[in-house]
Amino acid sequence: MPVVIDHRPGKQVTPQPRQRRDPAPSRLQYRLERMWLTPLYRRILRVGIPAFVLAMVAGLWLADEDRRALLRDGLNSVVQKVQSREEFQVRTMAIEGASPVVEKALRAMLPVDLPASSFDIDLAALRLQVMQLDAVETIDLRIKPGGILSAQVVERKPAILWRHSRGIEILDDTGHRVASVTSREVRPELPLISGEGADLVTEEALALFDAAGPILPRVRGLVRRGERRWDLVLDFGQRIMLPEKGALVALEAAIALHRAEDMLGRDIVSVDLRDPSRPVLRLGIDARNTIREARGLPLLGPDGNVLPDNEG
Repeated sequence: MPVVIDHRPGKQVTPQPRQRRDPAPSRLQYRLERMWLTPLYRRILRVGIPAFVLAMVAGLWLADEDRRALLRDGLNSVVQKVQSREEFQVRTMAIEGASPVVEKALRAMLPVDLPASSFDIDLAALRLQVMQLDAVETIDLRIKPGGILSAQVVERKPAILWRHSRGIEILDDTGHRVASVTSREVRPELPLISGEGADLVTEEALALFDAAGPILPRVRGLVRRGERRWDLVLDFGQRIMLPEKGALVALEAAIALHRAEDMLGRDIVSVDLRDPSRPVLRLGIDARNTIREARGLPLLGPDGNVLPDNEG
């Protein structure tokens, strides 16, 4: 305990008690410490306030139109210098697997004239545009070292001709359009189908043409009837009328009968197989007149009517 000394004469020295300091924090200090322990307040003080200050300073600086224009020009200049570097230049376009017509169309679709920066060529957009060409099945576009824009093209393979009310089109084996032609003589090696909706069942049509192999030289085409069944048209006006379901089996049966009995070599106009359990043969005029003559009946004319001279 400290001792207080009084130097005046006659005064007795008496010790003074020492006051102890209260260790508890003040109310304000306590609240500040509690707030600092909250993650949200620490994040606001460390990140939020500095970011707000920077944003405010940047906003004040960019509020001036001249400063904004200066900043845009500077950024554009930097971007232009980077994109114009030699290693980013595309100088030639190499196309493989494309016919002359497709190659010409592909080069015309290129958005810029070469040489140009690779940043100016959007390969994804160019690919989507090229895929709009009916003759193109797939295309692989990439920029190769040396400034070469490479295009690997796979074209659709013509498989069949489709005649409809709007003209004649070439289809692939899936029924996708490849191109248009003015007449069948342009592609005489391709089989012919006709009728509305025939393009939707090209796979079945091609299977029927394969099954008609023994009589294929006589086949003129397939006609879609009511968008549900086929007629196989042969030369000399003969027809094989196929059913809606099981057309391939019915055609194979008809061809087997022809090979055994030379059915299609006779005077037959049509073979009706629409009801496989009850096939019907329609004879020609000569065959019908032969039968009628043997039975003593009047002969028929080309129109199917009885000749006037033979009546009665």
